[in-house]
Amino acid sequence: MPITVKDISEMFGKDVFTDRGFYCGKVADVEFDLARFKVRSLVITAAKGTFLGKMVGEKKGIIIPYPMVQSIGDVVIIKHIATPMPEEGEKA
Repeated sequence: MPITVKDISEMFGKDVFTDRGFYCGKVADVEFDLARFKVRSLVITAAKGTFLGKMVGEKKGIIIPYPMVQSIGDVVIIKHIATPMPEEGEKA
């Protein structure tokens, strides 16, 4: 999927949502594969209290492989990430 922004710097700070409408955070960085001239992944800063923030706990963010990105425009849409089910005996 080609990036439809004129300058890659336009990616930074864009809001990220899942395809089910859950807010995840903002794009903090972009990782490139310079040998193939492709974007490898997006680094998302997880906002506290958001869907992604609850998933990663105290971590600051997460790396999303670029194939999970569905569209980039005013916002970035990624495939929905399923939350792992808590093990028996763990608190949810």
